[in-house]
Amino acid sequence: MATSTLDRCGEALGRLAKGDVSAFEEIVKEHQSMVFSVAYHFLHDRSLADEAAQDVFLRLYQNLASIVSPQHLVFWLPKVACRRALDMARKLPKTPPVGLQDIAEPSAESPDTDPLLSEGLRRMVASLPKDARAVIILRYQEELELAEIARILDVPVNTVKSRLERALGVLREKLNRWTGGVAR
Repeated sequence: MATSTLDRCGEALGRLAKGDVSAFEEIVKEHQSMVFSVAYHFLHDRSLADEAAQDVFLRLYQNLASIVSPQHLVFWLPKVACRRALDMARKLPKTPPVGLQDIAEPSAESPDTDPLLSEGLRRMVASLPKDARAVIILRYQEELELAEIARILDVPVNTVKSRLERALGVLREKLNRWTGGVAR
């Protein structure tokens, strides 16, 4: 029978409480892709996302005593990742310079995806205000429920709903302009 994330986190937290420092490595491995993903979708820069993820796990290590349960840990990590990425995004210049060495090598896309559309959507989401971008990323990239997003952002569920509705409306308008009104 497969062990759930909460079960693995509970076991690791129990071992940490008994002084097994290697259990922290298991927690990091279990959650590093989610933390990096949240940071990357805010920052659009791998090195900044790595830095944000490291900061999140450093804060986790410093605050381990305040983590009371596996559910608390699973709630705490995306919340802190989101806040750290927002803080870093606020400090970024409006249009960061891009050097040729920073551009990834072209890779073969699967025939099912349209790279132009994917890049266009990524840019449209990136152009949203930070609050709207946070809701879109947490809902559609991290596939969190509205109540979870509300807890992470410390806002009421109705605020999440209205931000999501407005953000989707803005994205719909941008997509219609971009495609010349073909997208409905």
